[in-house]
Amino acid sequence: MITESTLQFTMLGSLAAVHGGNVCRPTAPKVRTVLALLLARANYLVETDSIIEELWGAEPPRSSVTTAQTYIYHLRQRLTAAGIVEDADDLVVTTAPGYILRVDEDRIDAVRFQKLSDEGRHLLEAGHAGAAAERLRTALGLWRGPALADVPAGRLLEGHAAHLEEGRIRALELRIQADIFLGLHRQLLPELRTLVSAYPLNEWLHARLIEALHRSGRRGEALMAYQSVRKILDEELGLEPSAELRRLQQDVLMDEMPPVSELRALPLAG
Repeated sequence: MITESTLQFTMLGSLAAVHGGNVCRPTAPKVRTVLALLLARANYLVETDSIIEELWGAEPPRSSVTTAQTYIYHLRQRLTAAGIVEDADDLVVTTAPGYILRVDEDRIDAVRFQKLSDEGRHLLEAGHAGAAAERLRTALGLWRGPALADVPAGRLLEGHAAHLEEGRIRALELRIQADIFLGLHRQLLPELRTLVSAYPLNEWLHARLIEALHRSGRRGEALMAYQSVRKILDEELGLEPSAELRRLQQDVLMDEMPPVSELRALPLAG
């Protein structure tokens, strides 16, 4: 298993392998796909059939097995030539009926993100909002763009990228929750306005915007925010706002404000 302390693989944005000052970004799209699939299943066997499915879907060429082997060969060449490892055969290991990328999982940014997110969730559930916010900010800081942004993805990698993106949203929600516990309502307003524009159907984010406006003494804007999400849900989905949103509207109308201590952290999606 490759464990060099400076070796890093990035998936939370563009795909790359980094070691010291050396960077490897395979230029061939299908070689990037192979590397991404091996990273998504690091230290587990990736069968050649799975690689073929990811590269060509349900209609692979007759030469698919040989061509997949060629992509593995080119990947090893690129990693070695770029100075990422001395011998890429030790990193990308042939193990019938496929290949294993053997590496310390902490070298992969997506794995570090998940670990930090889990730590943040546990800290928040234990009532340590400040430490949780710090841990979650560190986790979210690992992102440099959409997951696997430059990788041509088939069914398997599309699912993996969607899973990573969902984890990012959940970590963001938890960090916002931690900031609310810390009383940072006014500081959250610009970010929450941006987020509800980016994710207009996310009722949780709308609820936090309404809550932050109310706690900042901006009742009129809080009611306008409620009417905005109500209109979006009706026009886009034909739905009424959730029970939580309706309760928040009533709190604003009655100028009631439950103590922050009564708020509960959201569970992190598994």
